Amino acid sequence: MYSRIKRLVKRKLIERFTIDVNDAELGYEVKALTGINIDTKQRDNVIDQLFKIDGVREVAEVTGRFDILVTMYSRSLDQMHKMVSEKIGRVEGIQSSESFIEMKSRTKAMPYMPSNTGE
Repeated sequence: MYSRIKRLVKRKLIERFTIDVNDAELGYEVKALTGINIDTKQRDNVIDQLFKIDGVREVAEVTGRFDILVTMYSRSLDQMHKMVSEKIGRVEGIQSSESFIEMKSRTKAMPYMPSNTGE
């Protein structure tokens, strides 16, 4: 088993080993995706400022109606509201934003991952 994993790492099919943390068990029960339009001249500064905000987990540059999508976690809706209005809303270079609170999520394993049902 070890030699197979070592070969997969060497071939760069495995980049890192990780764990999945249960955010809800740690008290982070609210997840939101926020689509943001930015002044592209300030792209790097906007991204740097977003990562300084507690609760911001991921910033992705995307195609479509938004320039970037931000994944955020908070302990409550009130805390999420403050994060969006008082912190994200004040970042210089952000022109507009629209937030989407996650109500329920389902995931599907990638084809190369074994399913939990034993299929």
